[in-house]
Amino acid sequence: MITHQIGKAGNRAVEAIVRAFAASRINPNFLTFIGMAINAVAAYLFAEDYFRWAGATIILAGIFDLTDGRVARFTGRVTPFGGFFDSVMDRYSDLILLIGLLVYYGRVNRFGYVTLVAVAMIGSVMVSYTRARAENTIPSCKVGFLERPERVVLLIIGALSDRMEAVLWVIAVMSNFTVIHRMVHTWQETRQLTSQTEKRQA
Repeated sequence: MITHQIGKAGNRAVEAIVRAFAASRINPNFLTFIGMAINAVAAYLFAEDYFRWAGATIILAGIFDLTDGRVARFTGRVTPFGGFFDSVMDRYSDLILLIGLLVYYGRVNRFGYVTLVAVAMIGSVMVSYTRARAENTIPSCKVGFLERPERVVLLIIGALSDRMEAVLWVIAVMSNFTVIHRMVHTWQETRQLTSQTEKRQA
């Protein structure tokens, strides 16, 4: 009951922000860019060891990430380029935050964690890539746990709770596990499609 009320309050807050942005006539693509730029500030804060400030900054960036698409729909400005641009900026946001952590761990000579961040970066990119590539072949490839919203929430938790190392292990392992899950799913789906095609041709 409490979580339901919190969810309703959150939705009302987001709707109010969407209406405010729509009334300002701001271009939804510009909102997308602002979100990425704010994440770049968070990456700088990570690099300079201001982890809690970085976590708060990622939350601020999330406001733009949550509202850009809704503003586009609310104002009737949904375009194919807008979806493409949003996806590209999301990838930049993902990587730039991890680059901030990469710089930090390099500066404090924790090279094991430099490697861990690099593995997390690979997993983060490949989660998105495997879905995009798979959906050129099969109808949908949304399987797997660790998509972008979960990764962002984990980074916020790690930054605010001073448990970033544990969070990075989760991202590194689970993102690459999600990639494997999507590869297996795509293999199974393509086998089914091939089988159905062969039956129709028989």
